[in-house]
Amino acid sequence: MLILFVILYFAVTLAIGFYANAHITGGRDFINAGRNLHPVVNAFALFALWFGSETLFGASAEFAESGLAGIIEDPLGAILCLLLVGLIFARRMYRLNFLTLGDLFRHSYGPKIEMIASILMTLSFVGYIAAQLLALGMMLQMLLGWSLPLCMLMALGIVLLYTTSGGMLAVSLTDFFQSVMIIIGITIIAVYLTPHNMDAKQIVASLPDSHLQFWPENHITSWLNWLAAWMALGIGSIVSQDVFQRVNAARNENAARSSSLAGAGLYALFSILPIYIVWMINLQHPHINTHLQMSLPRLVMEQMPLGLQILFFGSVVSAILSTCSGAILAPASLLAENIIKPLWPQKLSDSKLLLVTRLSTITMGLLALWVALGSEKIFDLVGTSSAFGVVSIFVPYTMALFRKSNDKAAALTSMLTGSAIWALCYFILHTQVNATIYGLAASCLGWWAGKYHRIFK
Repeated sequence: MLILFVILYFAVTLAIGFYANAHITGGRDFINAGRNLHPVVNAFALFALWFGSETLFGASAEFAESGLAGIIEDPLGAILCLLLVGLIFARRMYRLNFLTLGDLFRHSYGPKIEMIASILMTLSFVGYIAAQLLALGMMLQMLLGWSLPLCMLMALGIVLLYTTSGGMLAVSLTDFFQSVMIIIGITIIAVYLTPHNMDAKQIVASLPDSHLQFWPENHITSWLNWLAAWMALGIGSIVSQDVFQRVNAARNENAARSSSLAGAGLYALFSILPIYIVWMINLQHPHINTHLQMSLPRLVMEQMPLGLQILFFGSVVSAILSTCSGAILAPASLLAENIIKPLWPQKLSDSKLLLVTRLSTITMGLLALWVALGSEKIFDLVGTSSAFGVVSIFVPYTMALFRKSNDKAAALTSMLTGSAIWALCYFILHTQVNATIYGLAASCLGWWAGKYHRIFK
């Protein structure tokens, strides 16, 4: 019965994608939904963008292990990102009327910088998409008993079917539908798991003191790593194409701003529920290892009635599908618009651009699947992808947006220096201080070094 309902849910999702396809006339419609999304739909799309595998499984497992310190990156950093976008970035982003962030780099720094920035931004999404495919694969494996690679391939096929059909409109409409499923499902499960003999004070009192420790230890390394956790999603995702795409799809700049702030509010309200659910599991079923990222679905399968199982798996599949579809469409847009299109020998018509974007969507999905097949931990994949955006793109993006800078040398040295130092510290040196700190510092220094070079050339 449970499997039947999951199949029915997939069918509804695909139907929405095919409906959206009838409203797609070219590449621009495919990428930004004709800039005509209703503010409510857009707000839920921004909420669904964040409410994915890392929120359901990663953050909840991190809280079970480390308490408040473990959830600074997500959900707290994600909330910070949407607040900053709404308060500072949304209006300016919308006024530019670009299809992609790569267009901003071309406008500010020229086609060569556009190409390099787009490649870096595209690469930053691979791990993020892989995390969603890994989570979806694990869920389907639990339901069907098939091998994990086969389940991940099946998950990718479903996402690609409706994403390539309807583009941003399909993603946004399914995000709305899936967000409703998420909110209903996890709210009912949270209420179901709340003990009748415990009030809010008793629940808080049940937490170890270490889990309530929000501030870092009084040590420079601890403070820098705490700051890096905030930065990973808090500022790293500001320069994310999927955030930009959703903001750009709004009806006007006021709607872009309000939908970002509303998305932040929705995420702040509901992202706490998976964490709460896992802690209730920890209290009531201490034999289950809640530090494991898939402990929650296992408990649901073993301990809950069929109705709640249907609600839970519907919610989880909704959350991950919505995040995965947007995460695939974003780099595919960059790949088509800012990497393939400039290299095409002839000018691409809008219909050909649409075809190229759809093929790029499939390409990004397959690349992420390859990464997912060699990965195990969802939270790490998401964190690494976001951190790469901080160290490579944030500085030249901010300068282009607010200073209308055309310092090509500064942009180039900032991107390359930040990326190189971060990779060195993360993959080779394994520094005690988070590599994001070194990468962002190097990116800032690279900017000013490039600017100095331009002045005295």
